Parts: sequence; C-alpha cells; structure tokens
Amino acid sequence: RPRDVLGLLRTVLFAPEDLALVKGDPGERRRFLDELLTARAPRLAGVRQDYERVLKQRNALLKTAAMARRAGGGKGADLSTLEVWDGHLARAGAELTAFRLQLVAALQPLVTAAYGQLAPGGGDTALEYRSSFEGELPTSREQAEEQLLEALRTVRKQEVERGVTLVGPHRDELLLKLGPLPAKGYASHGESWSFALALRLASYELLRADGGEPVLVLDDVFAELDAARRDRLAELVAGGEQVLVTAAVAEDVPKALAGARYAVADGAVRRVTG
Repeated sequence: RPRDVLGLLRTVLFAPEDLALVKGDPGERRRFLDELLTARAPRLAGVRQDYERVLKQRNALLKTAAMARRAGGGKGADLSTLEVWDGHLARAGAELTAFRLQLVAALQPLVTAAYGQLAPGGGDTALEYRSSFEGELPTSREQAEEQLLEALRTVRKQEVERGVTLVGPHRDELLLKLGPLPAKGYASHGESWSFALALRLASYELLRADGGEPVLVLDDVFAELDAARRDRLAELVAGGEQVLVTAAVAEDVPKALAGARYAVADGAVRRVTG
C-alpha cells in the first residue's frame, strides 16, 4: 500500500507549481501542511484518512437531508445519526488541527530565515493559521475538539440547507503575510516566488532536524528566478547531500551547483562532459 512506503525516502520538491502555495486557493496551503506532516510522521496519514472518511460520510448524510427537505416541502430526512458523525468529525478534526498548529509554529522562524536569505531586506514574513469558525485558536487537542463540536452545532441549520459540512480543518486557511499584508494579492511575482521557495526551504530544514538528509529536487525552478535569486537559492541548497536539478537551458543552473550533468532528448539520456 502507498502508506506503507511513506517516510522511506523523504524528498523536498521545488517546482514552478509551487507559486500556487502563495497565489493559489487555500486548498494548496492545506495540502502543503498535511503532506509535510505526513513526511515527518507517516502515521499521520492515518489521521488524515480518518478525517476524510468521516467528512465524506457526514457530507453524504447532509446531502441526503438537503435533498429530502427540498423534495418534501421543508420536511427533512432522519438526522438522528448526525450527532454521532459530529463527534467523529470533531475528534479526527481536532487531532489534525493540533498537529497543523504545531507545524506552523515550527515553520515560522525557518520561513522567516529562508526568506531573509533569498530576498534580503524584503520585509518580514508571517504564517497565520485561521480556523473556519470564529474564536481563538485552540491550545490543546481537547480544546480543539470542544470548539469544533460547538461550531458544528452553530452552523447545523445552514449545513442541512446546503447539504455540506461548513466548518472543520478542510476549510481552514494558512494565511501567508509579507509585512502587514497578505502575500496573496499584494506580493510581487518575485516576492511570491521567494515566499514559496522559503516554505520549501523551511520544510527541508525541518526534515533535516528530524534526522536524515532529505533528497532535494529542483524541477526547472531557476528559469523562474532572476540572476540574484538564482545565486542565493543555489548557495542555500548546494550543501545538500543529494540535490537533483532539471533545467530546459543548461545556463540557467548556477555554477554553485556543479556536479554530474545529463542531457535528456527523445527518451535518450547521455552524460554531459565539460
């Protein structure tokens, strides 16, 4: 099974698609957090699966209730089991939320340091986890469970009307801030790239601190950066134990990343010398 091989080979991938971490929708940032959680502790794949399974079942019940309400002129389906699913969702959701909050706290200083190295003088960065319901962020798993249960009770009517779960980790957001403003919508293209790279570099440092050297994969990233950012990124990753770089143009790869080079064309691979 895929989950059986999690953690055997840990990698950190830099790719052009990483820009979506800054400019994309909240799902991109939630996925970033959850994939990093799983890389650090493979057992958390089970926590994610538990939550997704409960969410799917609860949404199915709400959808059935919403359809029955519309078909029955306001009379809904039997919702006697909804509170049971509320409990399951709150327990699994609280555990996932608690781990995410711990991860965000660990990432914050590393992202700040990495961004400062990539874009000196570019301003302060901040990671702010925002819950899908009002109130202060929980300080424990137990508190998170209580808050989520209360939030589910509060939005029960809207959920039955819309046929979908409206609160929980699947709707939380990781807000990326550059200075006092959110990076999304305000950061320039270069700033957004630097922020995205800082998130990946912070992930790399976090995995290194856990023990074992991750494999760094830089997939056609340098073409997206100006010369100064190319050189700074190369300096930051050059000390990696294993660094794999792909580039459409060989000259895009900084000299600091010297090593074996291969050319790939029409399915053939050849070693490049010189």
